[in-house]
Amino acid sequence: MPVLSIIVPIYNAKETLSRCVNSILSQDFKDFELLLMDDGSKDGSEKLCDSFCEKDARIRVIHKENSGVSNTRNAALSIAKGRYIQFLDADDWITPEASGQLVRALEKEKADIVIADFYRVVEKWISRKGSIDTEGLLTRQEFADWMAKSPADYYYGVLWNKLFRRDIIERYGLRMDPELRWCEDFIFNMEYLLHADRIYVLRVPIYYYVKTEGSLVQQGLNASDIIRMKLNVIDYYSDFYKNVYSPEDYAKKRAEIYRFLLDYSRDNEAIPLLPGSKKLGEERTKVAHDFVRENSWTKHYYEERMFQRLFRSVMSRFDLERRELSVLLYLHSFGSVGDLKELSEYLELPKISAQALLQYLSIRGYLKMDFAKPETASLTEKSGRILNAIDSAVSEEEQNSTEGMSEGEKKNYRALREKVFQNLKKRLRM
Repeated sequence: MPVLSIIVPIYNAKETLSRCVNSILSQDFKDFELLLMDDGSKDGSEKLCDSFCEKDARIRVIHKENSGVSNTRNAALSIAKGRYIQFLDADDWITPEASGQLVRALEKEKADIVIADFYRVVEKWISRKGSIDTEGLLTRQEFADWMAKSPADYYYGVLWNKLFRRDIIERYGLRMDPELRWCEDFIFNMEYLLHADRIYVLRVPIYYYVKTEGSLVQQGLNASDIIRMKLNVIDYYSDFYKNVYSPEDYAKKRAEIYRFLLDYSRDNEAIPLLPGSKKLGEERTKVAHDFVRENSWTKHYYEERMFQRLFRSVMSRFDLERRELSVLLYLHSFGSVGDLKELSEYLELPKISAQALLQYLSIRGYLKMDFAKPETASLTEKSGRILNAIDSAVSEEEQNSTEGMSEGEKKNYRALREKVFQNLKKRLRM
């Protein structure tokens, strides 16, 4: 059985489907099944699904009559085999680390659901979106408190920035409501959260969301249908909070909860040239060409670029600059500053700037030190989650670099790398 089932409902998405599927097949995490759910496409998407299925045994294609996205997702849930469930829309795509980061976070934290940041894409521009500014575990009530502050934010309402446990979905018979064409995913999320005790917030943007759907009016609904659906959703929303809070707490927070009446679905925009927006592609560390001369430096270049990619994810999660993370990595690896000159050379900073950086990290609570004695700097308990993320990134780099090797080959590779390391260490100490 696969660890993960990835569900993609598809309806006339030929123009974007390859980008979506290729992003899934390029995942660092490999133990998944991909359910391509063709909801009666007529534009060639159905043939494209079959061509993907022929190339990768992890893909299952289901062709069905058109019945809407909720019914299609429900059909996928009924045949999914994975322990965990991840959703994508055919217009969108994910980062190469997305599935692995979600699965590792859920398993390591023994969480019932993981919720992550995402990128909003507008043409060639993106902006990062996330509504909870602290990474870590939340109780159901703590999560509800956050959601009440921004109830209609896509961060809470959509399926695709979350990882679900299939045992919870099946135990409580959770499904989408096919009668709804608005907020059906939000209602599914709220029903799921009523059975989730441990909610993990992962402050990593893993998903590229391109808004393409039309309004309710464009979907052919009249005013009375729209009002009925919205009132139905509001009832669900109110009932969710009645289940989460005590009657006394609900009464105190009622005004805040009912902001949902005025605050309909929104995801903000990625506006070119404004703070928080950047050109698509600038958020990723990439190597777009092959070297023409093979030597030790060129091989080191690829390793360095991979670490940059992985550590950029850590920086994003904890609001750290590159040199700030580098200091924590240095202390995590060597235990102490030792020689400030060595640290300053490592950071490519003057000694006075390196010392100021140590002091800044101490003010933020990641280090403790005598400000006049940089050699006294040591890591604090607050830095623990960052150090765990660093260890995971290093482990992920090793998995990437040894992909396709047998266990014997991996053992030999590590032994040879250790010899290389010892030789370099010896030379640099002379």
